[in-house]
Amino acid sequence: MIEVKDLYLKYIREYYALYNINLKIEEGECVAFTGEKHSGRTTLLRSIAGLEKFDKGEIFINGRDVKKIDFSTDINLGYIPVVPVFFDNKSVYENLKYILVERKINKNEIESRINQLLIDFKIEKYKNIKIQDLDLYEKYLISFVRLLLRPINILLVDNIFSKLNSDEANAFITLIKDYFVSKNVTTIIVSDKFEDVKDICTREIHFVSGSIV
Repeated sequence: MIEVKDLYLKYIREYYALYNINLKIEEGECVAFTGEKHSGRTTLLRSIAGLEKFDKGEIFINGRDVKKIDFSTDINLGYIPVVPVFFDNKSVYENLKYILVERKINKNEIESRINQLLIDFKIEKYKNIKIQDLDLYEKYLISFVRLLLRPINILLVDNIFSKLNSDEANAFITLIKDYFVSKNVTTIIVSDKFEDVKDICTREIHFVSGSIV
């Protein structure tokens, strides 16, 4: 379960990015954070992921204070940001390999796991292509595949659907449903409209000016 209590976050003295946020998300639930740009959706998502320093309040994941969690070892959380994070001048294979090397997986298993995922997703042709030569949807797809190289108990997806055409967005929704939501992975998706994610999200949490309404 994810629980947010009395959360406040300011970037400048006069402006609260998050104001008095109280929220509970049950284990296995899939919810949507909706609202206008700069309404606080992504800031809360990043706070849950331990990427933002908030001024007041608490966030707990499975009863543990986010401020005390080591996200590299203590919790299996996956995050897909709007701007994909890669070594852009390295190949798809090298980027995927990096994750497994960091987790001290042996060389033969690395090769086997990556090749199998590339086959499963029918993207073998991307193996030796540099990330910088992919389009945005392809980068999101590789981000998704990268998550599957390790266990994931919580999935956070920023507002990527605003960057995709309808066919790409629908394809990505299906991937999230098949690989995470159907397996009861706690999932939070930032979206401009609940309509875009209603097929997988059971609850809408709407933000206005840093507050939940």
